[in-house]
Amino acid sequence: MYINGKWVDGKDSLEVRNPSNGEIVGTVPRVGKEEVDQAIDAAENAFQSWSRLAASERASYMYKVAERMREKKDDLARIATLEMGKSYQDMVGEVQAAIDYVQWYAEEAHRVYGEVIPSKADKVVNILKQPIGVVGAITPWNFPVSMITRKIAPAIAVGCTVVLKPSSSSPLSAKMIFEIFDEVELPAGVVNLVLGNSQEVSDVLLNSPKVKKLGFTGSTEVGKQLIEGSAKTVKKLSLELGGHAPFIVFEDADIELAVEQLVTGKFRCAGQTCVSMNRVYVHETIYQAFVEELKQKVAELKVGDGLDPEVNVGPLVNEGGVKKVEEQVEDAVRKGAEVVAGGKRPDNEALKNGSFYEPTVLTKVNESMIISYEETFGPVAPVFTFKTEEEVVEKANNTPFGLAAYFYTNDLSRGQRVARDLEYGIVGLNDSLPITAGVPFGGIKESGFGKEGGHHGIDEYVIEKLFSTKIQS
Repeated sequence: MYINGKWVDGKDSLEVRNPSNGEIVGTVPRVGKEEVDQAIDAAENAFQSWSRLAASERASYMYKVAERMREKKDDLARIATLEMGKSYQDMVGEVQAAIDYVQWYAEEAHRVYGEVIPSKADKVVNILKQPIGVVGAITPWNFPVSMITRKIAPAIAVGCTVVLKPSSSSPLSAKMIFEIFDEVELPAGVVNLVLGNSQEVSDVLLNSPKVKKLGFTGSTEVGKQLIEGSAKTVKKLSLELGGHAPFIVFEDADIELAVEQLVTGKFRCAGQTCVSMNRVYVHETIYQAFVEELKQKVAELKVGDGLDPEVNVGPLVNEGGVKKVEEQVEDAVRKGAEVVAGGKRPDNEALKNGSFYEPTVLTKVNESMIISYEETFGPVAPVFTFKTEEEVVEKANNTPFGLAAYFYTNDLSRGQRVARDLEYGIVGLNDSLPITAGVPFGGIKESGFGKEGGHHGIDEYVIEKLFSTKIQS
């Protein structure tokens, strides 16, 4: 691991396996409480000088990181594909997104503005924005590159320092990113990489009074535990948690566009994204036409090793992910759903050692099925029907989650109404990929709070200080 500008070994090691074939693709050391404490101390010490650097100086390091990532773009995509299975082309796009976050926040470092508030004649009142301090960051396996830079980049841009724990399922790409930090000679302690038992590492980060803020992307269950744990030190949190995104297609929608974007958004990363479309609602008058078009497009997808340039859908992250999908599909079929595409592990001898599941489409689904109310995190698209706008908006909102929602219509007024009424932090109208570095990403309800991306993401890493000066006459 990488602590205080040096590579260190751990107490033991972890094997990283390729979910496409089960083969070992690398090993990484695992650390314990002592090393995590060392990383926090290093970050606290570095904060004193890093936070006082001019924004242009911090940005100059970040520009170098972005340039080095561009040079290693293919290598980053390859190692990330090997360890978590996403198709190589999809991963190339993710690496570019990661670079965009570094570039964006290098520029935003210059724009952390305060305020001057009009007051009495004998006072000058300022609001200063200052870095919060040491930041703990916990990132997921499904976006092993972009989730790292989306947390680290805004933090170091404003002058914070970071202790990062990546997922045990995809640590190799994290290691490569930190090699880049080392190569550009980012000052020691500004960024630190630790990998160990998830509970142990998160407990140290939560309980340390030196860690002022914690950013987490992962399950709602773990997010709730972090909220409880943060109370001990009244730590600032930003949480990007689970989702259960609806995908609504109204009768006046462009069916071809909606199907194309559903297939692109639903089956990328084998459906293992928090913004993946989990419930597809199609107006009853276009239902049959939509399903036929969807079946045809899904049949064109190729399942296999993510490094195969012709593959669209790679494996799930592990066997547990496959079993969860199988259980949801079996439950739906038992309750009356019909499998019109996929619905099983692929019949391919070459894929038998991987955690694969065919891209699947279910029809005749209803709200009694587990898949209608639990996040799937797999390549399954259940298709519901609806009659009215009011009905479908109510169904779409009938979930504790509130991360992302998508709907398709060519009616301008309906577009405004539905966008207003959907209870989600992210809404795409005729757009299944609304996320870029320059926009805020984050949910509401049990999908978490706080924003990542855009200038809004900067606010998660600063404190606002009232500075009032009385003028002597």
